[in-house]
Amino acid sequence: MNTTPGTTADNGGNFDPRQAAALLDQTTQQARRQLQPSPPWLLATRAVMVLAALGAIWLSVRGQHPYRGPTAADIPILVAFIVINFAATVAVRRRATTGVSGRSPLRPAEITIAALAWVAVVVVMVALAVAGVSYSLYPTTVLIIPGLAWAAVMAARKDWGNCVTGLAVGVVGVAGLFAGPAGAWAVAGVGLCVVLLGRAAFIAWQQHA
Repeated sequence: MNTTPGTTADNGGNFDPRQAAALLDQTTQQARRQLQPSPPWLLATRAVMVLAALGAIWLSVRGQHPYRGPTAADIPILVAFIVINFAATVAVRRRATTGVSGRSPLRPAEITIAALAWVAVVVVMVALAVAGVSYSLYPTTVLIIPGLAWAAVMAARKDWGNCVTGLAVGVVGVAGLFAGPAGAWAVAGVGLCVVLLGRAAFIAWQQHA
């Protein structure tokens, strides 16, 4: 006896399209969570780390008269933050993409824009040096151009969550310019911590929606 395709399974059991749709939706949601390059817990960890690192630098420079910038003792703090953050990011990314192949989430043109944004930061640093102005007087300028460039790239992709994050980073960079050279470190630490925690909360809300 012939069976009607799509209504019975090979083992004779009934095939419910609603169950199949529910299973597909569940699998899709799980895949999205596993492939999320920056899970909420990692963003929250970064938030605490950046607050601790920049807060430590602020504590070391807030009493300087005249202002001289971070001392050599602050370098290990920054290096430790960069190394730990990089290692955690790579480990999470590798675990999330194990057995998964495909194109990078960013297109080559978008990667180029992001890279050029950091090149622009170097240009600004050099320009300040040529003008006889120490870059350490304006430490948060490093956040402005990359933040705005990221926001523009994400806006073009209609990724409004990351777009807002990029804009927020740029705003933190601008706010730091009005806080003075020492206060800029506190503004950057608190501001980036809030941005990262906000992004973590948004992703967590999306995952549970």
